[in-house]
Amino acid sequence: MAEGPSGGGPRGDGAGGGRATEEVVRRRCRRGEEAEVSQPWLEAPRGMAAGPPVEERFRQMHLRKQVSYRKAITKSGLQHLAPPPPAPGAPCIEPERQIRSTVDWSESATYGEHIWFETNVSGDFCYVGEQYCVAKMLKSVSRRKCAACKIVVHTPCIEQLEKINFRCKPSFRESGSRNVREPTFVRHHWVHRRRQDGKCRHCGKGFQQKFTFHSKEIVAISCSWCKQAYHSKVSCFMLQQIEEPCSLGVHAAVVIPPTWILRARRPQNTLKASKKKKRASFKRKSSKKGPEEGRWRPFIIRPTPSPLMKPLLVFVNPKSGGNQGAKIIQSFLWYLNPRQVFDLSQGGPKEALEMYRRVHNLRILACGGDGTVGWILSTLDQLRLKPPPPVAILPLGTGNDLARTLNWGGGYTDEPVSKILSHVEEGNVVQLDRWDLRAEPNPEAGPEERDEGATDRLPLDVFNNYFSLGFDAHVTLEFHESREANPEKFNSRFRNKMFYAGTAFSDFLMGSSKDLAKHIRVVCDGTDLTPKIQDLKPQCIVFLNIPRYCAGTMPWGHPGEHHDFEPQRHDDGYLEVIGFTMTSLAALQVGGHGERLTQCREVLLTTSKAIPVQVDGEPCKLAASRIRIALRNQATMVQKAKRRSAAPLHSDQQPVPEQLRIRVSRVSMLDYEALHYDKEQLKEASVPLGTVVVPGDSDLELCRAHIERLRQEPEGAGAKSPTCQKLSPKWCFLDATTASRFYRIDRAQEHLNYVTEIAQDEIYILDPELLGASARPDLPTPTSPLPTSPCSPTPRSRPGDAAPPTGEASPCRAPASSLVVGLRLGGAGWSPYAASQEHSCGHLLHEPTALRTRAPAGPLLCTVVCHVCVHTPAHAWASSPRV
Repeated sequence: MAEGPSGGGPRGDGAGGGRATEEVVRRRCRRGEEAEVSQPWLEAPRGMAAGPPVEERFRQMHLRKQVSYRKAITKSGLQHLAPPPPAPGAPCIEPERQIRSTVDWSESATYGEHIWFETNVSGDFCYVGEQYCVAKMLKSVSRRKCAACKIVVHTPCIEQLEKINFRCKPSFRESGSRNVREPTFVRHHWVHRRRQDGKCRHCGKGFQQKFTFHSKEIVAISCSWCKQAYHSKVSCFMLQQIEEPCSLGVHAAVVIPPTWILRARRPQNTLKASKKKKRASFKRKSSKKGPEEGRWRPFIIRPTPSPLMKPLLVFVNPKSGGNQGAKIIQSFLWYLNPRQVFDLSQGGPKEALEMYRRVHNLRILACGGDGTVGWILSTLDQLRLKPPPPVAILPLGTGNDLARTLNWGGGYTDEPVSKILSHVEEGNVVQLDRWDLRAEPNPEAGPEERDEGATDRLPLDVFNNYFSLGFDAHVTLEFHESREANPEKFNSRFRNKMFYAGTAFSDFLMGSSKDLAKHIRVVCDGTDLTPKIQDLKPQCIVFLNIPRYCAGTMPWGHPGEHHDFEPQRHDDGYLEVIGFTMTSLAALQVGGHGERLTQCREVLLTTSKAIPVQVDGEPCKLAASRIRIALRNQATMVQKAKRRSAAPLHSDQQPVPEQLRIRVSRVSMLDYEALHYDKEQLKEASVPLGTVVVPGDSDLELCRAHIERLRQEPEGAGAKSPTCQKLSPKWCFLDATTASRFYRIDRAQEHLNYVTEIAQDEIYILDPELLGASARPDLPTPTSPLPTSPCSPTPRSRPGDAAPPTGEASPCRAPASSLVVGLRLGGAGWSPYAASQEHSCGHLLHEPTALRTRAPAGPLLCTVVCHVCVHTPAHAWASSPRV
């Protein structure tokens, strides 16, 4: 959403339009100048005749409204949020301002400071306006956008924001001399917008969208707290709205109000205070406060408890998932108070958790991998918060087995942040077992078994997911050591995965873990499992706490008929012990499981030589040791809940019918990447697949089974049509109703969504192998209605659509950076020839692997497949049959 300039308009946070506006008006009146009209809500009524009387009346109206708005802001009752004015006669020293891209937690933090990041939206007009813009005549000037209020300015024009007295939404308040417990409320933070989505809250009409990107007309006024927007005219936005308290929007339950955060004054070392400190030093009473509690902090938290509030702290690891973490921080700064969003690369979570420890009903959102979650849980153990706040997960990167277990999915695709915040607020609180690891050297091991490269200490002393030793740990260790030695060679995900797969393949050929059973002894709850392990001869043993392992596989499976074992749970106080041979490791790829050994509460593991081990993905080569595994505690987590009440199919509150007849249409990846912000165009570019009939209360997991039946490739001449192309096994659902754009739904979360929540009479799915509309220029416009066969012989037809002229190619809507995969039309249908493509996430995949084979759960489980894909010439795939 782009922004427009403000001339220092009405501000409801006590920071704008005060004495500065009054002085400007008085100075202009003394000079006899006509006050400049820069506010869109001060425009003359439309249709009024021009002439000198009108100009005079317009000038008087402008002056009256300036004074009225100034008085309204002055009486807003929130003056104590802003810093107190300097004392009369005191020198005013302005420190050199720096452009900040992070939140300032020092005592010199500026009230209402913007949080800037670079942007390339060259079409957006500078927010300061033409009068104050110093870069309007320059070319190629860098621009910056505030993540908290979303205004865009030229970098040289940032200083001009002070002249128009426009500040960002306040994130704290000054303590002053008032009672810090005094109840306060938040005012709106009004911002001018040249482009605005949605509808006016007053009249319900949409906002006029200008075709030119350089339009100077302001169309809307919106609040950067609650996101309410109004037309920039007197009939919609009125004076009394400045006085209204802000509700903080639909996510008010998780937003921490700025009135809770106070900037403390540094205590002064007076003579009286020094005497008290000296007198207290003779007392030998031990202080109950720890070193962290006694340290002075520039900011303190004074919450106002409420049973409806679930304040949220967001911790983002910007290094997780490539650049996903750095980008998602900006979205959270827009929806929340910037002082409740923390970058873990700026010092970790301890300081923030210590500062917010007294906030009632606190929740935490960890944005990163499983390692990031473990880091936060270990910090909570150190601080001993009572009760511990529950932790939700936004998975970034790959793997994320803990996030999969708690229904948060295997990674972040493009789900709107607003929906994520709703899921965190509505999620169920569950428990997660955490296990202690205690390792000590094995005194019975001989000197010949010692390894100079081995260590006596484990990388972690607690695990949440799993602890393993053998083949998988050996592969992970070699990858870790190679990356530590040459980090510059591991800056690509594709190279990392290929190195990982190659290491696994060579380790498989060498059989370095085939004698694992000869060098270990395992005792579980007093029962010696060593004879059973020696008979099995596993190459890997896993002590599993959660159902997921190795990027989503389920090695314990579903015991079902086996009465010796119980179904796996993450809160039952039991560990599952599983052995893997090479055969069972390969079977995981197709839904198999390992060899179930036992379920136990305590493990005594003895190794007689140095063996590779890994703790939640952190590997090391552990010298001969005695390892004890026992339950440490239980962490409080947030599990993504399935919405029990499905939304009705129509707007009238009718009950959901017993059966739903829904059309299924698929969207190509090229069209999705180019048009997913334009719903109508993306619907036009979709290709019909058929019709399914499902129960009215079906979730997407059940609906998938019905759609899979439409994957049968039709016979006959129609099979050559691109619209009859077989459905890819990697397709996923698209949500077309709950947000302002299309977004993908993770397959691991399909059981949490009902069909009626994402569709009304039509379901859209994303097929990565489908040709985009730009790659199908010769398709005729259909005239027949949508068939119910598994694959339609013609593309979608819509009433009123005109057929394109013969031979006229439709314009390509794919972005210039997209790499169109080369295809040829063969006798058996559409098949790729020698080509490679780079996905938007940075993965460079061989075309046959990207389009023909099922995506592996992890490089460890598909060593042979990856090895063949990499070493097979591309031309060999061009004529190979579909696999």
